Amino acid sequence: MSLEVRYTRSFIEDMKALEPLAYQRVYDFVFIKFSQINYLQELPELRKLGTSAIFYRFTLDNYMIGIEVTGQIIKFIRILPKPEI
Repeated sequence: MSLEVRYTRSFIEDMKALEPLAYQRVYDFVFIKFSQINYLQELPELRKLGTSAIFYRFTLDNYMIGIEVTGQIIKFIRILPKPEI
């Protein structure tokens, strides 16, 4: 997959606030493993946000990661704790 990947300041700040184990898990996925996927549909529990055509979220452990998909540009926006049910 030849995508341009970007990261918002809020995403980086969210990463810095994670506990060390969660930080490492998110870091490994976002900065290393993400480049190895072939289709966005391979992201765990990928869901469209509302009726938006460009905003999605997927889950990684106990976190939801928000992304913006615009053509060949993927922008990581936020990392939020997964709500408990």
